[in-house]
Amino acid sequence: MEQENEAARTGLARRWPEAGVALLLMAGGIVVITDSLRVGIGWADDGPLAGYFPFYIGLVLVLASAWNLFQAARHWKKDVVLFATWPELRDVVSMLVPMTIFVVAVAFLGLYLPSALLLAYFMRRHGSFGWLATLAISAGVPVTAFLLFERWFLVPLAKGPIEAWLGF
Repeated sequence: MEQENEAARTGLARRWPEAGVALLLMAGGIVVITDSLRVGIGWADDGPLAGYFPFYIGLVLVLASAWNLFQAARHWKKDVVLFATWPELRDVVSMLVPMTIFVVAVAFLGLYLPSALLLAYFMRRHGSFGWLATLAISAGVPVTAFLLFERWFLVPLAKGPIEAWLGF
């Protein structure tokens, strides 16, 4: 029992996400600065050029990220505060992976089939619903969304090969 409690208290230290997010935001800021320099950061006769404001936003982003990265590195050895325990991270990944697959699938299959599959997965895996409720809801929601948006509001949503095969 003591080993289970100890295992629940171990996990990802806060320093890793802090350093990772700082590096990611710094990279984004560098991209913004680079593109701002490409389009121009000065002033024209009619006002600032297109890159003027984004340049300074990117600069602030890089400086703030550098400061956060410096702070994380400075306290690296003594910072043992947990960001999340391993069971908590497992729960996050069990949500993140299916959502990522859903986003990629929408690009190739349209919105409706991936939505049905995602709903079915979450209802069975995380909601512990029975098969009847899972099939009814996971089929009913995309059909309702199709009727609501495509037919009544005339707002086209992402369609894939199945909808093309059905003539939509």
